[in-house]
Amino acid sequence: MTRLLGISGSLRAGSYNTALLQAAREVLPEGVELEIATLHGIPLYDGDAEEKHGIPAAAEALKDKLAACDGLVLCTPEYNHSIPGVLKNAIDWMSRPGADKERVFGKRPVALLGASPSGFGTVLAQNAWLPVFRILGMRYWSGMELMVSGAHKVFDDQGKLQDEKVSELLRKHMAGFTAFVRG
Repeated sequence: MTRLLGISGSLRAGSYNTALLQAAREVLPEGVELEIATLHGIPLYDGDAEEKHGIPAAAEALKDKLAACDGLVLCTPEYNHSIPGVLKNAIDWMSRPGADKERVFGKRPVALLGASPSGFGTVLAQNAWLPVFRILGMRYWSGMELMVSGAHKVFDDQGKLQDEKVSELLRKHMAGFTAFVRG
């Protein structure tokens, strides 16, 4: 069984990015499971708080899930043409302490996808993640980009993916990433 961890970079209840991860679960290849983790409960990174109290329980739990999975699927919104702060904050916490970085991130396969109501999609946010992956030592899968633009038109009011073309692209994306993870 190939185990993937999916993290949405949005906290919003009606998030298109969380909906995209949920749709990804429905199109996975045989023998693959995708656990979707939340960023709720992770405080803003503060080195003084880390020194005084250690890693917060929510960040530590997410670190352990990441360390135990075969690959990471980040579903990133794009805020102000870049990375969403809440997702970058979680990655920053998970990279602490520095001695734990290799266990959590080292050579871990990672794929990006994203959804946005804009016509531009999440291209700038996805590009902005690449230096972060490099410094963490992750293996970025560049086999296929998936940036869902006009997300308000491809998901229904309950967050169910309604667009067959996007669904097929998502299926291909997840199959390609799975093959990369299984290497």
